[in-house]
Order: sequence, then C-alpha cells, then structure tokens
Amino acid sequence: MAIDGIYTLANDVVYDQVVALINSIEVHLGTEIPICIIPYDDRLDRVRQEIARRPHVFVLDAPERIERWQDFVSQVWKLHPTAMETWEKRRGTPGVDRLGAHNRLCAFDTESPFERFIYLDADMLVFDNFDKVIPYLDRYDFIAYDFQRSNPENIYDLKSPRLNSLFESDSDMRSQVFCSGFFASKRGIIGPEQRQKILDNLASGDAEVLFPGSVDQSILNYSVAKLKISYCNLSWELPNEEKTGNSAHSPHFQNRDNVLYDRGKRLTFLHYIGVSSKYFNRACAGENIDFPYRDLFLHYRYLHEPEKRPKFTSPPQYYKQPPTFLDKVLKKLKLKT
Repeated sequence: MAIDGIYTLANDVVYDQVVALINSIEVHLGTEIPICIIPYDDRLDRVRQEIARRPHVFVLDAPERIERWQDFVSQVWKLHPTAMETWEKRRGTPGVDRLGAHNRLCAFDTESPFERFIYLDADMLVFDNFDKVIPYLDRYDFIAYDFQRSNPENIYDLKSPRLNSLFESDSDMRSQVFCSGFFASKRGIIGPEQRQKILDNLASGDAEVLFPGSVDQSILNYSVAKLKISYCNLSWELPNEEKTGNSAHSPHFQNRDNVLYDRGKRLTFLHYIGVSSKYFNRACAGENIDFPYRDLFLHYRYLHEPEKRPKFTSPPQYYKQPPTFLDKVLKKLKLKT
C-alpha cells in the first residue's frame, strides 16, 4: 500500500532549501504524489509564488489546526520545570522556543489530508522512491530512519530518574530515540485523547525528562514511547546490504549522476542536519560559502533554472570557521549570537 502524500515544514527563510527538496522529490518520485507544506510561520510569500506552478504542491492553510497543536505544546512546556524560564531569560521574551518547529505535529491531526504519509524536513534531498520505507507502514504506525541513538542527550534529560519508568534500560531508550527530521506515519495516531494522556503523564512528573533544546523532537519522542505507538527505526530494521547513512556530516558518500551512494548503496535521502539555513541562502546569493555536498544541493536548487545558479569567483570559505578574537569579545558582551 502506497503513501498518500509527503509533508514538509517551511517558510521563506528556507525557500532555497524547500525548492531543492521539492525538485529532488519530483526527480525521484515524479509529480503525482502530493506535497503539503506546513507553515513554520506566516512568512510564505516566496514559497506560495514558487508552488503556484506546481499543482501537486500546496500549503496547509488551516490556522485553527496549527493553533490547536501550538496550544498543546504550550501546555507541554509550561509543565516543564525550567524550560519557559530559561527561554525567556535567554531571549528576553516569553513563550515557547521555536514554536513554529512544533507545527510539524499537524501531520498527525485527525483532519489532515494524508492517511499514510512521509514527513521530511526542508533541509533534505531525496534520492529514492521510498520503496524501502513504505512496506514497514503495514507493520508499524511510526517509522524513523536515523542514528539518533548516538546522542540521546539531545532527546531526553538523561539525569532524570523518571526515564526509568519510561524505558527498561539505557539500551532500550537508545533503541527508541529518533530524529524528527524524517518519519513515516499515519493520520490520527496522536489524537485528542492521546494528547490529553500525554499532558496528564507530564503533569504527574514526566515533564522533567523532556530536553528543551530539542523542542518538538523531544515531545514527539516522548509521545511515541509513552503511548506505546508501534515503532521501528530502519537503521536497525533494514538488512545490512540495504542500510545507509543519511547525514550530510558523513564525508564518504559518493555522487553518481546527482545521487549519493554509501559504499555502493543508494541513499534514500540526505539530511543537512545542523547546517544553518543562512549558509544555503548565502551560497544562493552568490557568496562562495562551502558546506558538505554543496554542489549537489545547488544542482537540485537550480534544476529548472540553471542559468540562475551562482558562479563563484572568490575563494571558497568553509561554513565552519573558527571564531575570531573579535567574535569572542562580541559574544561575551552579548552583542553577537
């Protein structure tokens, strides 16, 4: 059984990335599968203009659904012992940090357009048709594909004793954590009753296990574990002859005809996790800023308008430059972030 559509989360800040993502999906899956863009916020003018000529791509114009989920996550983080206070102290303004990032949870809404779906962050490129992923939706309600188990501290507060009531052991916890940048799932598995159950359990003391640095990712991990949603991570499930990495920080992938391979095995997708959107924007604006697999990104970004692809004339500057003395001084004085 196929999926009904693909979700992503975007606004005009990630315009260049979402264009590249959509182009890569069209190349490797065609233009028949619907793509729904969940708004990160109201900055969507360029995105709307771009997708006007793509009838299979649309924006989720459902503010009442977004508000419903934002109200839920606001209740979640108010239950956390330190999150709201920490965020307000750091930013100088009250409210949930990166509230728009939580909007991806709208994919689970009981009124959402897709019954079976795949969610992809905008900072991804697709190289395959998800034939390795889709069959698992017949057996599980939630599918991940990553190696987040190496960094569970980015999901949960590992010092919390409440984790012992959520997982049987450290290895059990590591086998269940996942990155929220990619997942395949089903409509309605986190409905109103499930959300209330989550809030009740968090209010009873579980809220302390959440890691405020990962916002939506921590909530989604906790929800899947607490609700005992049937789950698998393809980094465990796939046979070794099919399994690949998918992080842009892996330097060994090989590019063959604008498709990446991991030791001869075709990647399903590449995730530019941890590479800020500002570097993509600067490169597309003509600045010779380099980052992993940049030329591959530029290929898909300018697939339909190669004449607009930037031609770099200055020496490349790698995006991870060590801070200068002035940078350190300004940061210490809180004049630079």
